[in-house]
Amino acid sequence: MPSEPPPADPSPLPRPGQRHGESLSTDFLVVGCGIAGLRAAIELAQEGARVLVITKDNPIDSNTWEAQGGIAAALSEEDDVALHHADTLVAGDGLCDALAVGILVEEGPRYITELISWGMEFDRDGSRLAFTREGAHSARRVLHAGGDSTGRAIAQALLSRARTLPTLRLQPQVFTVDLLLDANGRCGGMRCLDEQTGEPFDIQARAVLLATGGCGRLFRETTNPPQATGDGMAIAWRAGAVLMDMEFVQFHPTALRLPDTPSFLISEALRGEGAYLRNIHGERFLAAIHPQAELAPRDVVSRAIVAEVERTSARSVYLDLTHLDSERLPARFPKIFDTCLRFGIDIRRDLIPVYPAAHYAMGGVRTDLHGRTDLAGLYAAGEVACTGVHGANRLASNSLLEGLVFGGRAAQALRADSTPAAPGLPLPPGGDAQAVRATEARLVSDRVAETMWTRVGVVREGKELHGAREEFELLARRQGSHPLTRRGLEARNLLLLAQAVAAAALARTESRGAHYRRDFPARDDGAWGRHSVSPPRRAASG
Repeated sequence: MPSEPPPADPSPLPRPGQRHGESLSTDFLVVGCGIAGLRAAIELAQEGARVLVITKDNPIDSNTWEAQGGIAAALSEEDDVALHHADTLVAGDGLCDALAVGILVEEGPRYITELISWGMEFDRDGSRLAFTREGAHSARRVLHAGGDSTGRAIAQALLSRARTLPTLRLQPQVFTVDLLLDANGRCGGMRCLDEQTGEPFDIQARAVLLATGGCGRLFRETTNPPQATGDGMAIAWRAGAVLMDMEFVQFHPTALRLPDTPSFLISEALRGEGAYLRNIHGERFLAAIHPQAELAPRDVVSRAIVAEVERTSARSVYLDLTHLDSERLPARFPKIFDTCLRFGIDIRRDLIPVYPAAHYAMGGVRTDLHGRTDLAGLYAAGEVACTGVHGANRLASNSLLEGLVFGGRAAQALRADSTPAAPGLPLPPGGDAQAVRATEARLVSDRVAETMWTRVGVVREGKELHGAREEFELLARRQGSHPLTRRGLEARNLLLLAQAVAAAALARTESRGAHYRRDFPARDDGAWGRHSVSPPRRAASG
């Protein structure tokens, strides 16, 4: 397997936007180049369909590429599918769709075996696959590659496979503006922005798959890369799709916390290998909170860290690996080792200051178990989608597995359901697209992120949620018929999703999984043992 991604497509499509108003066409349009998008595109192209995969940066710029910990599947001798199923349900805190979980854990091993046959090389102990354990797992079932570079290795394997398929094209630097609907409300394409020329153009397709990832950049402190601005969720909601469970945002417990340093994920796999969490006084504190201590579900650990920092008037807690095998650590966690060393922290001898950061959206565009959304012709898979598989709190390392399994299943549905694209698709819902003025995009995005972090974060309260909604309403007035730019459109999408998350968090008057209300600290199955729904926002671009 190559150490770097394959080169750009040697025979790319004619550059979109070369002629203003030019429309491209393909059988299937896939938006996003992470694990879900690539797996779906491969499934479609293997049957000979013309597949266009577009991404707003480059194929390697995705959450998949950045994923450290691993991919969970019941493949080891000490594990079985029933255990994986049970662990996922427990982590989801009463809100998982059991059928979706069954599909994930039962089909997952087959998809991973297929990935290995395509050249994916997971780490091994001798000739046997090496497994580690992470939080809320009852067995060692997490596969990893390159120590802590699992996502990168999977993306490379999928990109290499994609390059072998002559009908699959990758087109970078294309930003998705809005969906195109025909007179019957069926999705048949996408309005896009060519980032090189600044020109809008349309792509028509028999069906569209959103695989755009999550919305982690909603928050000031996040483990997500800059691309995670929730574009797929926002364009689907504006077009008339339904969002589900938007209040459930997972905060990863252990992100590196240093002054003037962006959050950097410190993988849960370190705790799986035996690392401890200590407070500023050097005391372990999780054993008194949960029987699994450092391996408790992520929502439990995140809240415990926030409470301990408040109790001790500290800035962070500390991850302690100093009792582990110092010779093994650099090889097992090379990316984390090198990154920490650049900041003067030797994880073999020093404690790592950590604090929670926004990490993953359990909610997203509502789909069935085959990726179908509420809009005909529109499908979604991966973090952008919500099947209910993660419930209120995702089990560690189930996200990459979800991308493989549901990306493949969505592609099968696209192929089975699709009809020829309708000619002459109209403008997106609401007419000409609205945006934030380019000169104000940074201001709006930063204010959204700050408000979300301080008022819609790990611990929430009604008064603060009301304040957040008022702030977002004020910011919404900055939108208008401004020239379309990527930054202005991203700010528009972030603002729209911030409104969705804050509204859903305010409405759910209980605490469950990743959603914790200080003013409603108990779980309420009678009133809230159900998914939340954000109704369609047709014509909401203005």
